[in-house]
This record gives sequence, structure tokens and C-alpha cells, in this order.
Amino acid sequence: MAALPLVYACSGCSSAAQTANAAALRLDRRGIAEMSCIAGVGGNVAPLVRLARGGRTIVALDGCALACVRACLAQHGITADHYVPLQGLGVRKRFHADYDDAEVERVVQHVAQQLRGAGHGAQPPEPAAVTARGGP
Repeated sequence: MAALPLVYACSGCSSAAQTANAAALRLDRRGIAEMSCIAGVGGNVAPLVRLARGGRTIVALDGCALACVRACLAQHGITADHYVPLQGLGVRKRFHADYDDAEVERVVQHVAQQLRGAGHGAQPPEPAAVTARGGP
């Protein structure tokens, strides 16, 4: 069985950043992708850089146009196989506000569909009862 794709997400203070982070966590928890630490890649932490360079499919979720995830990967000559800027999915960047759970699920479904189209994995499991903060 092939290794799961790696997913890296923005996790800044805005609602868009936290949308990216929550989506990556759900992708990980549902077994669609394995979340790894973009701060470690950007911080040049050797084991995390080795993992990122290991040849697995990479999904990058950037919360806003600053594109911090893409920049952290680029420091090491890595380009994501699936780059998802959340503003392209209609996610707005708001400060001092929590993420919208429906937006998180929309991002998860978008990424799962991209990965299925590229031959990674099966249909994702339906979300269980999703709570206002977090969910499956």
C-alpha cells in the first residue's frame, strides 16, 4: 500500500489560517492524508525536512495570499503536488474570528476529490456529527 500524501497547512491567527489547519487535521484523522509540520520545514528541522523531501505526494493548504506554506517548502526546493490557496475556494481572511466549520468541510472535500482524481485513496468517509469547533 502506498504511503498517504503529506498535508501541510498554514496555522496563523486568522480565521482562514485556522480553516487550513482544521482541514489538514481532518484529512489526517480520516486517513486521507498524513499531516506534517510546516513550521519544522520552515525552521529547517532535519527529520521534518527529510520527510518533506522523501518523495511522497504533497498537499499544501495556504490560508491567504501570503502563501507561507508554499514559501516554507520552496526554501528546500519543494513544490507541492496539490497547492490549495483557500481564498480560491472563497475562504475569507478575518482577524479575531474563528473559522467556519462548513468552510473547513468544503476544503476537506475539495482536497479529497483532488487526491482521488490523482489516484490517491478511496472515497473519504462521511463526516460524523460535526461540532462547531473541530469535528472528526
